[in-house]
Amino acid sequence: MAKESEQGLARRDLLRLAAIGGAAVAAGVGRSEGATHAEAAPQAEGRESVAPFALEEATIADLQAKMSSGELTARQIAEAYLERIERLDRSGPKLASILETNPEALAIADGLDKERREKGARGPMHGIPVLLKDNIGTGDRMETTAGSLALVGAPKAQDAHLVTLLRTSGAVILGKTNLSEWANFRSTRSSSGWSGRGGQTRNPYVLDRSPCGSSAGSGTAIAANLAAVAVGTETDGSIVCPATTNGMVGIKPTLGLVSRSGIIPIAASQDTAGPMARTVRDAAVLLSALAGEDPSDTPTILSRGRSKADYSEFVSSGDLRGVRLGAARNQFGSHERVLKAMDEGIAALRGLGAEVIDMELPNAGKYDDSEFEVLLWEFKDGLNRYLAARGMPAGTRTLEELIAWNVANRERELQYFGQEIFERAQKKTALTDKEYKKALASNQLLSREKGIDEALRKNKLDALIASTGGPSWPTDLVCGDHYTGGFSTASAVAGYPHVTVPAGSIFGLPVGISFFSTAWSEPMLIRIASAYEHATRHRVPPKYLPTAELGA
Repeated sequence: MAKESEQGLARRDLLRLAAIGGAAVAAGVGRSEGATHAEAAPQAEGRESVAPFALEEATIADLQAKMSSGELTARQIAEAYLERIERLDRSGPKLASILETNPEALAIADGLDKERREKGARGPMHGIPVLLKDNIGTGDRMETTAGSLALVGAPKAQDAHLVTLLRTSGAVILGKTNLSEWANFRSTRSSSGWSGRGGQTRNPYVLDRSPCGSSAGSGTAIAANLAAVAVGTETDGSIVCPATTNGMVGIKPTLGLVSRSGIIPIAASQDTAGPMARTVRDAAVLLSALAGEDPSDTPTILSRGRSKADYSEFVSSGDLRGVRLGAARNQFGSHERVLKAMDEGIAALRGLGAEVIDMELPNAGKYDDSEFEVLLWEFKDGLNRYLAARGMPAGTRTLEELIAWNVANRERELQYFGQEIFERAQKKTALTDKEYKKALASNQLLSREKGIDEALRKNKLDALIASTGGPSWPTDLVCGDHYTGGFSTASAVAGYPHVTVPAGSIFGLPVGISFFSTAWSEPMLIRIASAYEHATRHRVPPKYLPTAELGA
């Protein structure tokens, strides 16, 4: 094979990395600390038998109604999900989506039940079980490792700002989800959903297929009804890709709407956390709990006067008359069945009264290479700052030391693929470098003013439409991911919001439709996405098939 140029390699990396970011039930004990679960996903011999579940597809409103009526308590709901995790994640299909459950979850639920009896519920999240991606810090008895064995047993993290908000809302932090190690920013040949700590997460729809993106565990867990909702993180595609391949709703918010404080970073110019749920309304309720200013994360100051107290107010069951949408045809991919699903989705939107025009997103693809270079610069800077602030011990205090740690522990961490991205990031200079500043400014200009904003302004649009992604590919620890195309990069680089909703399935594999627009346009996107969801109802629970049924 011909040797690739550095530019060509970077382009390939961006395509492959489009989805970056990425024991006892009663005691709530997770997997053994320090143990490696990095074996390949076991091959299923036949369709997995999954027992009926009383809370199957239960929404936040459903759970609140059951608690308000006294039919169920927060403790009983948490116990039901913990039992479900034990059945499906540890045994049964062995989804490997949960790294550990919270040993304090039931005690927290008990306290919230007492509070409900004595004072009433705090709000819509009171008593609702939430899962967190394992790059989101918690100052409790759980680990925060980004899936890396190097961080197992590290000094305890503090609650991320969003975790503090969740606790204040009355949510029950149920556990930590598996992820693509280091949010899919370690190797150019990684497998989505694999980490040294958690092994390979599986797609619950078709078990030998990829769950996609670094928030893979969050996507798989909520698709399989292991909790009510989850929080993922995204740098470029890591919320929306696992959402689309797991038949779910994902919201990648405007940069600054949700604080990143306490989250293991990749890139300050693109990182954000966001909700992953089975319905748009649930995602909107969770977003309301996550949003908030944080003095330690400067971009959140921009949300002042722009964020909303209750994003569920914008959920719509129908009428989109007066809404003008642009179908960004150059962001639809080339899979003929995906194109058919997109055309059907556009027809549904027109049926709701929306005006939809065909157009192309300006300058798409022109900043893919430079995006990756910016991520490399920011990753080195951000990770070194994070490790220093957390007080890591010698041997894991810097990116350079982590590279050496992985080499020394290659049989557990590097047995399937390497750490080329780590090594390339380590070679980068400081963020004062003129080349970095030029690349960042160019990327934001092309994705914002001369990209999404230009498309909206020129065509007098409220929002744009794209295909979130094609059907999931087979999990491949030998060669890594085989990304099948889709949209995420423009919104990620711009720091603009992006919502994905189920748009159908191909041979039993879910695909999604994306709605995106300019900064702080979450209310409009939630309105459009929820109206589309209500009209089409493409979300179906997974069947845990061993492999794709090609006759489907």
